[in-house]
Amino acid sequence: MADDENAWYYCLTHKTVERGVGCRGGDRMGPYPDEATASRALDIAREKTAAADEASRKWDAD
Repeated sequence: MADDENAWYYCLTHKTVERGVGCRGGDRMGPYPDEATASRALDIAREKTAAADEASRKWDAD
């Protein structure tokens, strides 16, 4: 699906949602299934980081 014309990405450089081939891969997050999900890319990353941090805390406590 990478660089598919129907895939959505979030560009970290321009802080915008892009569809298909856009900025270089290292500057964007995705692919996402739709524009709405791509627009939440930073929130999704924060949520995943928080969940991983919590899992790590639980692992360390055991």
